[in-house]
Amino acid sequence: MVTGLSGAGRATALNVLDDLGYVAVDNVPLPLLDDLMRSTGGEAGEKARPLALGIDTRTFGFDARKLVTRIGELRNHPGLAARLLFLEADTETLQRRYTETRRPHPMAPDRPVVDSIIEERRQIGWMRESADVSIDTSSLSPHRLKQILTGHFGLGRAIGTRISVMSFSFRRGLPREADLVFDARFLKNPHYDPALKPLTGRDPAVAAFIATDPDYHPFVDRLKGLIGPLLPRFDAEGKSYLTIAIGCTGGKHRSVALAEELADWLRSTGRSVTLSHRDVGAAGEAGGAG
Repeated sequence: MVTGLSGAGRATALNVLDDLGYVAVDNVPLPLLDDLMRSTGGEAGEKARPLALGIDTRTFGFDARKLVTRIGELRNHPGLAARLLFLEADTETLQRRYTETRRPHPMAPDRPVVDSIIEERRQIGWMRESADVSIDTSSLSPHRLKQILTGHFGLGRAIGTRISVMSFSFRRGLPREADLVFDARFLKNPHYDPALKPLTGRDPAVAAFIATDPDYHPFVDRLKGLIGPLLPRFDAEGKSYLTIAIGCTGGKHRSVALAEELADWLRSTGRSVTLSHRDVGAAGEAGGAG
């Protein structure tokens, strides 16, 4: 079930889940849930189609407490794997999105948007604590949100916890989706070398320059020694997706080179890994995924 604050990306999330192979249905009244589940159950002995259901304050008869109670009941059902996804964003971002789309807020269409956002957050913000997955979409591009949702809800077979490795610039803020954050600003900075400044950490010359720092290899070894033992524990806990973020000042050189090396090492251990460079471009555009 996909729920959360209006404007936080429920429709986008449902489109992604639809692309992943789910039967995605929006604005499902809770009393119709059982009928919908039966309708996609298939014949006896067949595996039911996976469902992605959008339910929020604009849904007819929405009741947050009843929804959380129903999810709890479904989680205890032996034949189901029910999960609740809660999407949110900061008030400024939600206000900007409503200003751009010029759509009325469902909570109070005749009041200022910011008042409606605050009231909706007061009424349903507590649902985050009952969610299996909570995502803040304030700074996420649709592509990055798709990566995260694929990590959590992808239907393909994965070996253990799916891992996302990303680089970022501390100047542009911490990535809110990160589970583990590491700081690479202590390493030698290629920014001050005129020949290396226009390049990125994906260029061999930049990676080689950073590797000449006497603390580089000891740091990488300790990083692997920290993360490696954690992964089996995350697997045992059933954690489906882990985001490891590495930052430097500009998000272009040191963090990129480290993220590339860490992703290569994780893949060599048989892990499912995606790699992205959030701020590698001068304007902060996303880098490629591998």
